[in-house]
Amino acid sequence: MANLDETLTMLKDLTDAKGIPGNEREVREVMKQYIAPYADEITTDGLGSLIAKKVGKEGGPKIMVAGHLDEVGFMITAIDDKGFLRFQTVGGWWGQVMLAQRVTIVTRKGEVTGIIGSKPPHVLSAEARKKPVEIKDMFIDIGASSREEASEWGVRPGDMVVPYFEFTVMNNEKMLLAKAWDNRIGCAIAIDVLRQLKDVDHPNVVYGVGNVQEEVGLRGAKTATYKIEPDIGFAVDVGIAGDTPGISEKEAMSKMGKGPQVVVYDASMVAHKGLRDFVTDTADELNIPYQFESIPGGGTDAGSIHLTHNGVPALAITIATRYIHSHAAMLHRDDYENAVKLIVEVIKRLDRETVDKITFE
Repeated sequence: MANLDETLTMLKDLTDAKGIPGNEREVREVMKQYIAPYADEITTDGLGSLIAKKVGKEGGPKIMVAGHLDEVGFMITAIDDKGFLRFQTVGGWWGQVMLAQRVTIVTRKGEVTGIIGSKPPHVLSAEARKKPVEIKDMFIDIGASSREEASEWGVRPGDMVVPYFEFTVMNNEKMLLAKAWDNRIGCAIAIDVLRQLKDVDHPNVVYGVGNVQEEVGLRGAKTATYKIEPDIGFAVDVGIAGDTPGISEKEAMSKMGKGPQVVVYDASMVAHKGLRDFVTDTADELNIPYQFESIPGGGTDAGSIHLTHNGVPALAITIATRYIHSHAAMLHRDDYENAVKLIVEVIKRLDRETVDKITFE
């Protein structure tokens, strides 16, 4: 049981940490604390992506396993004279999941609690009530009576706002509910891959990475990859779970608990065929479950990784997750553990000869 508790504590610490794009420091510190015992060296790039290096064989192929530190959230843009806060979404939000949700504003003086508000339906026309409230008409209420009072509490334009949610293990203990699974689960996978390789011989140099600013255009992946110059890149992220009411298999095929997703196609990348085949062959050989996924409406850090320098064979391995880009999402612990297992087994097999063969397939 001790190990179970350690894992859940790490997942809680990672998801509780606050970090929208451009404000990842708190998350970076948590990831650093957990990954440091298994790394030979920890550095950052100029934007703040965390890069933990573990040498298996000096001069061996460089393998990058990257999650992203940032979560979708909001940024304060203005305070009106009555003390209400105007805000900008940072990352992709659907207006229907935002109203009446509790948020935390992180200021230089500390944290301030707020709630996302709008005009009540009681004062709207019957016609207006039928339409979703637009994000531009929402505001954040922190209980301030004036601009001056809000400013006294430390609130200023540019401050980050994050969803408030408590990490929860569901009645089915494999089901975990938390904010920011997108993409603290990827950070956890990177940590656990290095942990499982701690006393293992492997024929390469592994980089466990927490990229910044994925949700606003895969930005940190570009700078971190440029710094590392990997031979092979894995982006570990969340994917869509297609097992809730109303979703057809045509829209999303994956089911929670049926294994990590191997993304063959998304809006940012066509998966590298040689690497994809190598990963799935390894999974088949070891009976590690996996699912194929295509996400034409979204991308991962692999989209930036594969276009850096001369090009990097890359693959996205994702965890089927319900309700992403909202206040709370749900995933299955088995998928997380099987993703770690699969990536570790693949890394053990990635010697120079194999990497060269994969690259030119």
